[in-house]
Amino acid sequence: MTVDVGLTHIALAASNLDKSIAFYARYARMVVVHDRIDTETDIRVIWLSDKTRPFVVVLFQLDKPKVILEPLAHLGVGCSSREEVDSLSKQAKEEGVLIKEPTDSGYPVGYWALLKDPDGHTLELSYGQEIGLTIDKT
Repeated sequence: MTVDVGLTHIALAASNLDKSIAFYARYARMVVVHDRIDTETDIRVIWLSDKTRPFVVVLFQLDKPKVILEPLAHLGVGCSSREEVDSLSKQAKEEGVLIKEPTDSGYPVGYWALLKDPDGHTLELSYGQEIGLTIDKT
């Protein structure tokens, strides 16, 4: 059995978990890895993961969640190319969830765009931030 160490999750309230699941599946390639009704609070709780590392976004059902992640606070997702950022941004614009068009901010920030999830939390799509390479250098 592996014991989790380090940063493992962020927890956010969501008013409609099914809408949030669809949003994060579409824009962050995340899937539900855990879904339950909390026995103490009777609140539905889900864990979403992109299955690339032991980290999940925990979403719990609340009728009127307070938006915590709004620019500049955000979740960041690395994309495989600028074209992927562009394609997802175009889709987000068509769906009315694009906050900021793709922008090239150069090294180390890279190419990025901002979207809002169904409750207004911000998701950043990026390419070229080189976070992994930066960590490897330290």
